Amino acid sequence: MKRIIIIGATSGIGYEVAKGYLKQGWKVGVAGRRESALEKFKATNPENIETQVLDVTKEDAPEKLLLLINKLGGMDLFLLSSGIGFQNKTLKADIEINTARTNVGGFIRLVTTAFHYFKEKGGGHLAVISSIAGTKGLGVAPAYSATKRFQNTYIDSLAQLSRMEKLKIHFTDIRPGFVQTDLLKDGNYPLLMKPERVAEQIINALSRKKRVIIIDKRYAFIVFFWKLIPDWLWERLPVRSK
Repeated sequence: MKRIIIIGATSGIGYEVAKGYLKQGWKVGVAGRRESALEKFKATNPENIETQVLDVTKEDAPEKLLLLINKLGGMDLFLLSSGIGFQNKTLKADIEINTARTNVGGFIRLVTTAFHYFKEKGGGHLAVISSIAGTKGLGVAPAYSATKRFQNTYIDSLAQLSRMEKLKIHFTDIRPGFVQTDLLKDGNYPLLMKPERVAEQIINALSRKKRVIIIDKRYAFIVFFWKLIPDWLWERLPVRSK
């Protein structure tokens, strides 16, 4: 039986991906900050779900991840679905710093722990959910854009490192557009996607071990043209997210 661990699976995309893998017969380990939500989810399928309270911003997050791996009996696929993001045109320092604490510091803690585990095991599949926001710097969300670009580059670097060390680790960088989750509940965002549909596309991409996937086709079209816009013109565009 295959085993997946999902960090940030108490709601939203991670939750829907977890349900999808359970339907496929996988054993699923889920981690998040809300113990009550984890217990509620485990009760739906106690034989195939293991849980662990975990906060990616805490120093003990790697230890908690390894504990969950042991509970599950191993890990074949790791998915990091934990992150935060805010519009912050006033550049409130606490918002920017907290975003980096989760999306950079927390990201590094969990991704490197998964990398080391797969290196010792002899292989595995390491996937993260980043964002199309890493394509260009969005003026309404500086820290979010920058941290997502960081995640894209970090996975690129790990993929190269894995090749250098001749490791059998697959990597997938999942870059969604706007998804209808609690993270975006306070705004009127365009082209909102339902998390269930996004989860289906993620599972499909992971089954094919795609290196990078933009979700969905509409956003792939948008990103294609974003990349063609020169910096001098981008800086003059009134890009808005609501």
